[in-house]
Amino acid sequence: MAQHNTTGNWGETIACEKLIVDGYAICERNFRIGHYEIDIIAMKGNRIVFVEVKTRTSTTSDPLDAIDNKKILRMVRAANSYITTFNIRHEPQFDIITIVGTPDNYTLEHIPDAFYAPLTTR
Repeated sequence: MAQHNTTGNWGETIACEKLIVDGYAICERNFRIGHYEIDIIAMKGNRIVFVEVKTRTSTTSDPLDAIDNKKILRMVRAANSYITTFNIRHEPQFDIITIVGTPDNYTLEHIPDAFYAPLTTR
Protein backbone atom coordinates (compact mmCIF):
# COMPACT_ATOMS: atom_id res chain seq x y z
CA MET A 1 0.00 0.00 0.00
CA ALA A 2 1.34 3.45 -0.90
CA GLN A 3 2.44 5.68 1.99
CA HIS A 4 -0.30 8.26 1.31
CA ASN A 5 -2.92 5.48 1.53
CA THR A 6 -1.47 4.29 4.85
CA THR A 7 -1.52 7.87 6.16
CA GLY A 8 -5.09 8.36 4.93
CA ASN A 9 -6.26 5.13 6.57
CA TRP A 10 -4.65 6.12 9.85
CA GLY A 11 -6.29 9.55 9.70
CA GLU A 12 -9.72 8.11 8.98
CA THR A 13 -9.37 5.71 11.92
CA ILE A 14 -8.47 8.58 14.26
CA ALA A 15 -11.38 10.62 12.84
CA CYS A 16 -13.83 7.75 13.46
CA GLU A 17 -12.62 7.42 17.04
CA LYS A 18 -13.11 11.16 17.61
CA LEU A 19 -16.61 11.09 16.12
CA ILE A 20 -17.63 8.12 18.30
CA VAL A 21 -16.37 9.90 21.43
CA ASP A 22 -18.42 12.95 20.36
CA GLY A 23 -21.61 10.90 20.09
CA TYR A 24 -21.73 10.09 16.38
CA ALA A 25 -22.70 6.63 15.15
CA ILE A 26 -20.51 5.50 12.25
CA CYS A 27 -22.61 4.08 9.38
CA GLU A 28 -20.07 3.73 6.57
CA ARG A 29 -16.39 4.24 5.93
CA ASN A 30 -14.86 4.78 2.48
CA PHE A 31 -18.25 4.41 0.86
CA ARG A 32 -18.08 4.39 -2.94
CA ILE A 33 -20.99 5.24 -5.16
CA GLY A 34 -20.26 5.62 -8.85
CA HIS A 35 -17.08 7.65 -9.25
CA TYR A 36 -17.49 9.26 -5.84
CA GLU A 37 -16.22 8.33 -2.40
CA ILE A 38 -17.28 9.54 1.02
CA ASP A 39 -14.67 9.06 3.75
CA ILE A 40 -17.10 8.65 6.65
CA ILE A 41 -20.89 8.61 6.88
CA ALA A 42 -22.27 8.96 10.40
CA MET A 43 -25.47 9.75 12.24
CA LYS A 44 -25.95 12.20 15.07
CA GLY A 45 -29.40 13.11 16.30
CA ASN A 46 -31.64 13.75 13.31
CA ARG A 47 -28.74 14.34 10.91
CA ILE A 48 -26.84 12.20 8.49
CA VAL A 49 -23.28 13.48 8.49
CA PHE A 50 -20.89 13.22 5.54
CA VAL A 51 -17.30 13.67 6.67
CA GLU A 52 -14.27 14.51 4.58
CA VAL A 53 -10.98 13.65 6.30
CA LYS A 54 -7.72 15.27 5.27
CA THR A 55 -4.54 13.93 6.85
CA ARG A 56 -1.07 15.42 6.50
CA THR A 57 2.19 14.33 8.11
CA SER A 58 3.83 17.71 7.60
CA THR A 59 2.82 21.18 8.72
CA THR A 60 4.09 22.74 5.48
CA SER A 61 0.62 22.84 3.94
CA ASP A 62 -2.84 23.40 5.37
CA PRO A 63 -5.03 20.34 4.77
CA LEU A 64 -8.02 22.66 4.33
CA ASP A 65 -6.42 23.93 1.10
CA ALA A 66 -7.36 20.58 -0.46
CA ILE A 67 -11.07 21.28 0.08
CA ASP A 68 -11.84 23.45 -2.92
CA ASN A 69 -15.14 24.09 -4.71
CA LYS A 70 -14.62 21.06 -6.95
CA LYS A 71 -14.12 18.79 -3.91
CA ILE A 72 -17.20 20.25 -2.20
CA LEU A 73 -19.31 19.66 -5.31
CA ARG A 74 -18.11 16.05 -5.60
CA MET A 75 -18.87 15.45 -1.92
CA VAL A 76 -22.37 16.93 -2.27
CA ARG A 77 -23.08 14.83 -5.36
CA ALA A 78 -21.92 11.70 -3.54
CA ALA A 79 -24.09 12.57 -0.54
CA ASN A 80 -27.07 13.20 -2.78
CA SER A 81 -26.56 9.82 -4.46
CA TYR A 82 -26.33 8.11 -1.08
CA ILE A 83 -29.46 9.86 0.24
CA THR A 84 -31.40 9.03 -2.91
CA THR A 85 -30.20 5.42 -3.17
CA PHE A 86 -31.01 4.58 0.45
CA ASN A 87 -34.07 6.84 0.79
CA ILE A 88 -32.56 8.72 3.73
CA ARG A 89 -34.96 11.14 5.42
CA HIS A 90 -32.50 12.83 7.76
CA GLU A 91 -31.13 16.32 7.35
CA PRO A 92 -27.65 16.23 5.74
CA GLN A 93 -24.62 17.80 7.36
CA PHE A 94 -21.14 18.17 5.90
CA ASP A 95 -18.17 18.04 8.28
CA ILE A 96 -14.44 18.26 7.73
CA ILE A 97 -11.81 16.70 9.95
CA THR A 98 -8.14 17.60 9.53
CA ILE A 99 -5.30 15.70 11.12
CA VAL A 100 -1.72 16.91 11.00
CA GLY A 101 1.20 14.94 12.41
CA THR A 102 2.15 11.37 13.13
CA PRO A 103 0.55 8.64 15.26
CA ASP A 104 2.81 9.73 18.14
CA ASN A 105 2.09 13.46 17.89
CA TYR A 106 -0.82 14.96 15.97
CA THR A 107 -3.45 17.66 16.07
CA LEU A 108 -7.04 17.07 15.03
CA GLU A 109 -9.58 19.72 14.07
CA HIS A 110 -13.25 18.85 13.59
CA ILE A 111 -15.34 21.41 11.73
CA PRO A 112 -19.03 20.46 12.05
CA ASP A 113 -21.34 21.99 9.42
CA ALA A 114 -18.24 23.08 7.50
CA PHE A 115 -20.32 24.09 4.48
CA TYR A 116 -23.81 23.96 3.09
CA ALA A 117 -24.58 22.16 -0.14
CA PRO A 118 -24.34 24.69 -2.96
CA LEU A 119 -27.34 25.12 -5.21
CA THR A 120 -26.48 23.88 -8.68
CA THR A 121 -28.23 23.32 -11.94
CA ARG A 122 -27.30 20.74 -14.51
